[in-house]
Parts: sequence; C-alpha cells; structure tokens
Amino acid sequence: MPLRHQLLGLAGWLALISVAAALGAAATLNAAAFYEQLAQPGWAPPAWLFGPVWSALYLLMAVAAWLLWRAIPGRTARPALTLFVIQLAVNALWSWLFFAWRQGALALVGAALLWLLIAATLTTFARLRATLAATLLVPYLAWVGFAVALTWSVWQRNPGQL
Repeated sequence: MPLRHQLLGLAGWLALISVAAALGAAATLNAAAFYEQLAQPGWAPPAWLFGPVWSALYLLMAVAAWLLWRAIPGRTARPALTLFVIQLAVNALWSWLFFAWRQGALALVGAALLWLLIAATLTTFARLRATLAATLLVPYLAWVGFAVALTWSVWQRNPGQL
C-alpha cells in the first residue's frame, strides 16, 4: 500500500475518532461542575484527569483501527472494523446518558455494554493476528472497566441526581 494511502487512512481514522470524541464532549460542557457536586467514592479521580486520559485513549484507538485497516484486506477486516465503529458510537452515547440526560442506570448499562464491545473488538483484532492493534486497546478496556465501577458507585451515591 503506498505511503500516501496509508497516511490518508490514518487521517481518516483520526477524523472518525475526533468526531466521536466531539459528539461525546458536547454532552460534557458543564460536566466538571456537575461531577464535582456528586457524592463520589474516595477512589474517584479528579475531574481534570479525564481529558488527558481520554485524549490518550482516543489516540491509541485511532492507531489501533488504522493498524488493522492497513494490515488486513478489506473484506476480512470489515467485521472487526464495524465492531470498532459500533463501540465508538456507544462510547459517545455514554457521555450523553450520564452528563446530559443524568440517567445513572442507563449510563451503567451503557458503560457495561461499551466494556463488552471493547472486549469483543480487542478479541476480534487479536484473532486477525493484529496483535499490536489489539494490545493498543488494552488501556481503553481497563479504563472503561474502571468507568463501569465508578459509574455504578456514583449512581448509587446520588439517587436524586442520576
């Protein structure tokens, strides 16, 4: 595959991730203030940490998708990349469920579904022998696992607000 085509592919994946991140971020315009007012467990990270962590995770996700897209022929990669796009949509939806719509139970379901979709995506990437691409999704899976626990804990502590 020519270098120009590879770079355009990387730009495409970065653009797709950026759109999903922007859609999710649109729901979090007042998230810091809302998050700070919620009763939280002692192990909850400060609000300022989420931006840098998600930025790094989104970059890893884009590179993972690009590596798979670049290494695996189209028809073979299509199911894995479709799964990747589905989990990306659920990722963006979670911010709306939790921050904009303040639906704690649905946010918990969304976070758990997201974790399952990431695990399935990672497994699918690994089965296609895109080992590096799969490995780049491990921090994302771990962070979303943490987010599931945090969502549950915050929801339980704030029944009137979520």
